[in-house]
Amino acid sequence: MKLKDKTAFITGGAQGIGKSIAQAFVAAGAKVVISDINLEAAQKTADELNAAGGNVIAVKQNVADFDETGKVIAATAKDLGKIDILVNNAGITKDALLMRMKPEEWNAVVSVNLTGVFNCTKAVIPIMMKARAGKIINIASIVGLMGNAGQANYSATKAGVIGFTKTIAREVASRNILVNAVAPGFIDTEMTQKIPEEIKNKMKEQIPLKKLGLPEDIANACVFLASSDSDYITGQVLSVNGGMYM
Repeated sequence: MKLKDKTAFITGGAQGIGKSIAQAFVAAGAKVVISDINLEAAQKTADELNAAGGNVIAVKQNVADFDETGKVIAATAKDLGKIDILVNNAGITKDALLMRMKPEEWNAVVSVNLTGVFNCTKAVIPIMMKARAGKIINIASIVGLMGNAGQANYSATKAGVIGFTKTIAREVASRNILVNAVAPGFIDTEMTQKIPEEIKNKMKEQIPLKKLGLPEDIANACVFLASSDSDYITGQVLSVNGGMYM
């Protein structure tokens, strides 16, 4: 069990890719904290995983709120004794072409997807520094590398997450804290399942593997980066995209 005796804090872990990461971490032996703005959904996921033999707790957190995030992470570390792994997964989309994008749509996405990563990382770094160990995994996106029409806000935040990842990796490497990013391609989630089949087929044509990825593909990459298998890897972006962007 690659994550035995480790405690992981996963933001946006109630559903989608975050839930798959939580499941994979539990299977790898970790104690998991699922944070989400929707406590009811987070608790439902925690209950599912606990029923299957996991050790999971749910906490309510708005990652865009600096003060709330600091309090939640500090309280978690106090209650559990440590946080070994942070997965910055929480994110939202508010897609529109730039000419139609409203300032509030830009600001909402930036506040969760980019400022949220800052808030959580800033809160957890002192805890990991004291332990002189830690793994931070930031969920970026293929569109942060290649762009995507109609997603100026989302693409900008994910590109920002990549730059943030590389910078913080340099700042904390001397304390044995490793910071990496995972950049998913098009993944088969509830969101992509709503896309018309014709558009999905066009998307698949752009992917050398000719298929969408699964949430488990991202989760497996996160287990690797959270485990001792990646102890000489920091400041990197692991693209999990079926070859769509190389």
